[in-house]
Amino acid sequence: MHEVLRALIDRDRTVDQEMWGSFWDQLRDGALRTGETVALLSSLSTRMPEGDTLVGMLRSLDERRPAVPARPAGTANIVGTGGGPATFNISTAAAFVAAALGVRIVKTGSRAYTSTCGSHDLLDRLGIATTTSYEQTDAQLERFGIAFPGNFVYPREVALLARSIVPLDLRMIGGFINSVGPFLAAMPVRAQLVGVSDRSLLPALGQVAATVTDRRIWLCSNELGIDELVSSVDNLVLANDDTERIRLPAEPPGPGRGTIADLRPTAAGEDVVGHFLGVLSGEGTALATRTVCLNAAALAVAGGLVDGWPEAIRAADDALRSGAARGLVDRLRTRTARRVVPTARAR
Repeated sequence: MHEVLRALIDRDRTVDQEMWGSFWDQLRDGALRTGETVALLSSLSTRMPEGDTLVGMLRSLDERRPAVPARPAGTANIVGTGGGPATFNISTAAAFVAAALGVRIVKTGSRAYTSTCGSHDLLDRLGIATTTSYEQTDAQLERFGIAFPGNFVYPREVALLARSIVPLDLRMIGGFINSVGPFLAAMPVRAQLVGVSDRSLLPALGQVAATVTDRRIWLCSNELGIDELVSSVDNLVLANDDTERIRLPAEPPGPGRGTIADLRPTAAGEDVVGHFLGVLSGEGTALATRTVCLNAAALAVAGGLVDGWPEAIRAADDALRSGAARGLVDRLRTRTARRVVPTARAR
């Protein structure tokens, strides 16, 4: 049994960067015993490891991949840990609104894990392709102010882990991968909003965030366990430099305040694309609109585009209600459609 697995099971010592490096080497070389990767993922997903072990793991993965390109000023990402009550694609909607008001967005995501439709699933249905390299990401960002990188930003060790447990599905025992996913993607951004559904993860994720010095990280949580900011309840934002602890109070009670049901995803058989575009066109529930704008405003503040929250929220609301956010989606969809339509050959 590899020493990493033994340490995780016994919980008697920290797994340092060197030990993790040895584990990844053996995973790459096919030298692990049958069932060791299953046991590893099961152990990690049953109980989040302590902060130093988590930091060691992430650093061991970072040292094994190429350096990330420069992080331009004003760039931001929004991503969550998954879990909690099911909602529509709030963070993806907020990404479009934030981009429409001027934040340069590089939005990471994945296929559905705990949700019914992950961000990459939604992009597929919209007809918007994810990028396949940093160069392509930069080109899309320059043209549209928003880009959606594909799986190339994640360590290849994650794919090796997934393949090593076949025929088991990573979704069965890979909850840990989803929880730390926001820290696995290597992205050229200056700010990152990380929605945390399970507040018990905040100490460990906070310790990881505190070691990140090349970008601002805001860990966002609320009493509903939704991994985005929600306007109808109190929200807590913790910054990685330990200088900011922002409390965003719930909006005052009143007509149209809404309930969590207003944030639900589409049901089976409903039109996911139509619902999403409806929200971006200002046709969603009042709570859905305010929640999307609150997250877009957070991206504007964290990214340094806007200083004050009231101003940022107004700008986000304008970007949504003016049709700018919906228009941005339509531009990206048109570009993708033009790229894939074959041209007729001359005879």
